[in-house]
Amino acid sequence: MLQVMRNAGLIVACLVATSMADEESPGYWAFERPTRPTPPQRAALRQAARVRNPIDQFVFHRLEAAGLASAPEAERGMLARRAYFDLLGLPPTPEQVDAFVADTSPRAWQELIDRLLDSKHYGERWGRHWLDVARYADSGGYETDIYYRNAWRYRDYVVKSFNDNMPYDQFVQEQIAGDEIWPDNLDLDPRRVYAVTDEKRKHLQARIATGLFTLGPRVHESGLDAKRLAYETLTDWVDTAASAFLGVTLGCARCHAHKFDPFTQEDYFAMQAIFASAREVEIPLWTSMEEADWRQSYPKVVAVQEARQAYQLFVGSPAGQKDTPGVAQRKQELLGAIGQAVLALPQRAAGQYAVDYVGLMHIPTATVLTREHPELIRPIHVLERGELAKPLVRAEPALPVSLAEATGTSPKLKVPFGGRRQFALWLTRADHPLTARVFVNRVWQWHFGRGIVATPNDFGNMGQPPTHPELLDWLASEFVEDGWNVKNLHRRIMNSAVYRQSSRFAEEVHLKMDPQNELLWRMDRRRLEAEALWDAVHFTAGTLNLAMGGRPVVPPLAADEIASLREKWHWVVSQDPAQHHRRGIYILVRRNFKFPMFEVFDTPVTSVSCPTRDVTTVAPQALWGLNNQSVFDQAVQLAARVVKEAGTETPAQIDRIWKVALGRGPTSEELAAARDLVERLSDKEATALPEFPEALRSLPPARAHALAKLCLAVFNLSEFAFVD
Repeated sequence: MLQVMRNAGLIVACLVATSMADEESPGYWAFERPTRPTPPQRAALRQAARVRNPIDQFVFHRLEAAGLASAPEAERGMLARRAYFDLLGLPPTPEQVDAFVADTSPRAWQELIDRLLDSKHYGERWGRHWLDVARYADSGGYETDIYYRNAWRYRDYVVKSFNDNMPYDQFVQEQIAGDEIWPDNLDLDPRRVYAVTDEKRKHLQARIATGLFTLGPRVHESGLDAKRLAYETLTDWVDTAASAFLGVTLGCARCHAHKFDPFTQEDYFAMQAIFASAREVEIPLWTSMEEADWRQSYPKVVAVQEARQAYQLFVGSPAGQKDTPGVAQRKQELLGAIGQAVLALPQRAAGQYAVDYVGLMHIPTATVLTREHPELIRPIHVLERGELAKPLVRAEPALPVSLAEATGTSPKLKVPFGGRRQFALWLTRADHPLTARVFVNRVWQWHFGRGIVATPNDFGNMGQPPTHPELLDWLASEFVEDGWNVKNLHRRIMNSAVYRQSSRFAEEVHLKMDPQNELLWRMDRRRLEAEALWDAVHFTAGTLNLAMGGRPVVPPLAADEIASLREKWHWVVSQDPAQHHRRGIYILVRRNFKFPMFEVFDTPVTSVSCPTRDVTTVAPQALWGLNNQSVFDQAVQLAARVVKEAGTETPAQIDRIWKVALGRGPTSEELAAARDLVERLSDKEATALPEFPEALRSLPPARAHALAKLCLAVFNLSEFAFVD
């Protein structure tokens, strides 16, 4: 009987999510204005002593209604590791863990969160999350996978925006209509030589933000059909905007009225009409003075071309004819004249705000949106079944009717200019039913592994209902009232007792009543994303290059990894070896050829906005961890680091490996097993490898190999790849 009552309690609690709006309004909850719910009374909770903020009141109330206890607080070392990976995507050092564990101050946790939020690496971690939503890639996909040489500027914009704690409403506005809300150029301040005002720099960043709409998938051959290309482009823009900012599947209304949500074909093509007045352009990222510097140096580019042409003319000898010594020497001289002409090229413009050139003296540009000339704006029509060849009535720029009504706004917009501006400002109204809800749900998901709404890109009737609807609305209301402050949203979530729960907790009743942990009775254990796992391996080994920004880096690949790439020149390896160990966010993202390690660990499909990443367990993951040469190389580097930091005694080395890689010391059983492994491997014959770091070459060869293989084994522990 008790079990039946508990099951009934859970069922009733879950049904609240789907019926919360029934008594108050006839509409679906997600399309109604959010209200600010009052948190359940703290004094009425059995766990009142654990409550740290209203988040706990909402969650504990639901748990107690279902008759479930919550997990105790996680160990402090585990909490430190969780916080570092959550906010930076990097593990803490042993010293950082020890400092937090030893700090008994009541504010130790809050101060740790503040330090991590102030780190420049916070933007890289959370920027990577947003790039999933933005379907970021450096190429267009399909057969030819055309290259986007400026896409990385949008990526760097996103990282900077998170680091600067840009208010989310501004973040939305800049991406949708930065060029319309803040039109500007980089003209110099006439009062000072080479001076560009900070305001102009900010406006430039707002224009770069619109790069969101310039890096979508693109069929090369669509360039042969202007109408087809425009239609495919507008389809991508509208679908991406609806998924990323509204969290709805508006694309389902392209061919017919949405089957489940209140969106019509007219709504869909009215959104296309909003974007129809935009076009993609490349804008220079320098002043007219810096452009003059470039023109001054351009003869050096001509010199490279002339030297190359001279070499090609000289080597045009008949096939099969061997070079005489004189000819061979002349070839070398001409080649040398070409390393010299290239080296003579300047790397930067000369101005005070000079930017680096990209490529052989390319003008540095960003690909952004701008307004189309009025005479060239294509009319948009509702299409029968979404077919381009079957236009029906003309569509005018307008907001989705059902959502406009929810905010008391007229759906119709002013034409012909400013449609994106009006859309962006409407989208970031404080009373908008979706914008704040969708974003706080994403942040919750990226902290907990699952959103309050488990379908972050679908808040509609076919999406999952919220597990804690009142909590979602409270978070959204707090977020807006706090000025859309993203870092404060992190603080609010991470300072809760719910976030600090242990993941190592489960009783039979929990597993029977709520096996998916939808009621948040513990913290879920989560596997690191592909990029975070790459970063963790290199950071632990001491080889991670923490340089920020710039064009994508391209690490070398093994022969079997690059074999599937039809055009090998699509993967131009970065020649500076230090670039091979940059953070994962900076590695080239080709739509047709994923970085092999990332593909193995479930990097997202980039043709559409990715709401959540898959987490699979497949054999290639183990094969990569055990057999890939790049992983073994990092294990060697970790072994060398351990020798330098812990000396030559095996127990001290093992202890250091565990603390560096796992954030804790080994248990007695682990210590014994690790010592046994090292001793057994040390009995095998081995020769010293010249590429081994100096610290390892100070050990007997067999012992050095044994220590490296122990490090490799630790890299392959599930605890290394998961965060508790």
